[in-house]
Amino acid sequence: MKIVEIRESTRPISSNIRNAYIDFSKMTLSLVAVVTDVIVDGKPVIGYGFNSNGRYGQGALMRERFIPRVLEAEPDSLRDTQRDNLDPHKIWATMMTNEKPGGHGERSVAVGTIDMAVWDAVAKIERKPLSRLLAERYGQGKPANPKVFVYAAGGYYWPGQGLEGLTREMQSYLDRGYSVVKKKIGGASLSEDCKRIEAVLKLLQPGQRLAVDANGRFDLKTAIEYAKALKDYNLFWYEEAGDPLDYQLQAELSPHYDGAMATGENLFSMQDARNLIRHGGMRPDRDWLQFDCALSYGLVEYLRTLEMIQAHGWSPSRCIPHGGHQMSLAIAAGLGLGGNESYPDLFQPYGGFPDGVRVENGHVTLPDLPGIGFEGKADLYAEMRALAS
Repeated sequence: MKIVEIRESTRPISSNIRNAYIDFSKMTLSLVAVVTDVIVDGKPVIGYGFNSNGRYGQGALMRERFIPRVLEAEPDSLRDTQRDNLDPHKIWATMMTNEKPGGHGERSVAVGTIDMAVWDAVAKIERKPLSRLLAERYGQGKPANPKVFVYAAGGYYWPGQGLEGLTREMQSYLDRGYSVVKKKIGGASLSEDCKRIEAVLKLLQPGQRLAVDANGRFDLKTAIEYAKALKDYNLFWYEEAGDPLDYQLQAELSPHYDGAMATGENLFSMQDARNLIRHGGMRPDRDWLQFDCALSYGLVEYLRTLEMIQAHGWSPSRCIPHGGHQMSLAIAAGLGLGGNESYPDLFQPYGGFPDGVRVENGHVTLPDLPGIGFEGKADLYAEMRALAS
């Protein structure tokens, strides 16, 4: 049993939208196929992975360092002999051979993308959905719950949008069954952002909520000004007010906002996440953690992060990952996370759910597909199959 090839391709996910910090007109991602010599149903098992939006393709790092290390390793050194499978933890350790501590933003996306494909292959070899495999191995006796809360992320700024375009977009998400929608702030003035918020709030029915996301735009003074303006809106959360590594800003902001806050999508290691928990003033009774395995060394590292937050009194149910991809859906179902982000219309075909899955009362039910379930989404699988063929 061995990995015989790892293929990588940079793919465009460009869109004429922007948040408070960047536009997505030239956004790319890396698509990866991990080809094994294991035959299931007459075909080689191939695991697939890709990185989340907001970070560009990582092909050079993969080709120069991480892929060669895996392919040059002795196959038996990468095996899980107990289960007659590949061992994601051994493969991760092999990728990180001769890498210094720190430097997480430089390599964590490349490693996390390959790691996703490895886990997809591992679950397929066992002919199980990844969610079930994770529950069996790490769920402490709890079965996977295929019903997962999801929220609709959108509300970006785009030319000619106006309040009409924004409300039309948000209403479309509500009509599709989402109970929580999210929009961007910080890309306009405070007064304009409040008008945009109030326009969306008018659409909401009982049980429906709005979250807002500043994408790290604010200094402390501005973050507090927004907190004071937002406090009476009963938002689902106020997200990433300041720079993701400015833990003191987050800690000093907390006393000014009693509602829920969220951050963590731009922290790329267990160590960075630990610093947030230690120093960021986050409150485990109401706040949300958004660590994204596809950007932060993959599931192997995410398991360490979950262990760390629990040691600090946090529940995995306070984690709702960034990224809107099926990998985090599987993790949420298998490890009891609080839900997952969703991009109903953006960054396709990489976002969204398998074909036929519908949002009902803010939740989706994962189909019983082996691996992560990419094969159940026809437009996405066409891209993956073309890479592997």
